Amino acid sequence: MRRLLAVALLVIALPAALPVLAQSYPSKPIRFIVGFPPGGSADPTARLIGAALAEQLNQSVVIENRPGGDSAIGAEYVARQAPDGYTIFFGSNSAMTAAVSLRKTPLYDPLKDFTPIALVGRATFFFHVHPDVPAKSLQEFISYARANQGKLNYGTGNPLSILAMAQFMNATGVQMVHVPYKGEGPLTPDLIAGRVQATILSNPAGIQLAKDGRLRVLGVLADRRSAVLPDVPTFVEAGVPQVTIRQWAGVYGPAKMPREIVERLSKALNAVVKRQDVIERMQSYGYVADSSTPQQLLEINRDDLALWRKLIAEAGIALD
Repeated sequence: MRRLLAVALLVIALPAALPVLAQSYPSKPIRFIVGFPPGGSADPTARLIGAALAEQLNQSVVIENRPGGDSAIGAEYVARQAPDGYTIFFGSNSAMTAAVSLRKTPLYDPLKDFTPIALVGRATFFFHVHPDVPAKSLQEFISYARANQGKLNYGTGNPLSILAMAQFMNATGVQMVHVPYKGEGPLTPDLIAGRVQATILSNPAGIQLAKDGRLRVLGVLADRRSAVLPDVPTFVEAGVPQVTIRQWAGVYGPAKMPREIVERLSKALNAVVKRQDVIERMQSYGYVADSSTPQQLLEINRDDLALWRKLIAEAGIALD
């Protein structure tokens, strides 16, 4: 009887204790898990957000890279942690959409096994070609590729580029040889060397290489032109509106995080991505800062998951 009474009192007291926990949160360093290695745009974005979040919360935020499986390794790790707000995840649609929709048996459910906290930004993907390709626009590239069916190689370093290139070829009737890479890092040198002639990249190195004239950029996979390469048209402007894939990234925690802690983190993250220094730093490598409520991030994730599954089925891509 005493034990039952103690349990009942604990259940009654728990809701009242949550605001107190939120007020003292965070009382120790927060681990910010990134499912990508250094390089690309995810790692620098997470480090930038983490440093600004530490200032906002007056507490250390430690970046921890756990790469692998299209960021699924890091995501699965976070899903198994205590939902106390001290382990959070930089979740892009690599982990929260691609790693789920491209597998027959996903490691987790992005809509049930995580707590969405806030959107933080959107990476900008550019369509790059080697300078030896005689095309100065996307339409010229399409004409050239059609005249050389099956003779050009294209590289991919992530699921988004795989699906975007599939959309591109289906829309244009172009046939190229697919060369998959384990990330944009190893892909980029082969593009520079001309071993692959085309790709879709988001990494800062690709932007600088384009500015230096070592690569040519024909289109941007975004709803509007990028401030970092303002002369590059969007795919819609370039006449290929069928390529609809877009990238986004948000911050997540394990499922069942206390509402008060979620609200504290969401408020802090929304303040971070509205800071001018954060906006400008992201823009320097093609990332666009963005914000949302937890519910809005959940809806973005749900809609994107449905879109990817539809496009994967239409493209006939085999599931792993």
